[in-house]
Amino acid sequence: MGAGTITIGYDDLKMIIKETFIEVLKERKDLLEDAVIEAIEDIGLTRAIAEGIKTPSVSESEIFKAL
Repeated sequence: MGAGTITIGYDDLKMIIKETFIEVLKERKDLLEDAVIEAIEDIGLTRAIAEGIKTPSVSESEIFKAL
């Protein structure tokens, strides 16, 4: 082994990554919350687009009349 080289087993590396991930989630809950909120918004937008595709189109003039 050269200077500055560390050899670590797969199981040890897996445990370190898992512990680090858990620590980040505990310390930065906002990251997970933001990801979940964004996913829910994306699902809602996807459903709205799918529903909009099924409905008949309306002309621009009809929209402005309604406003």
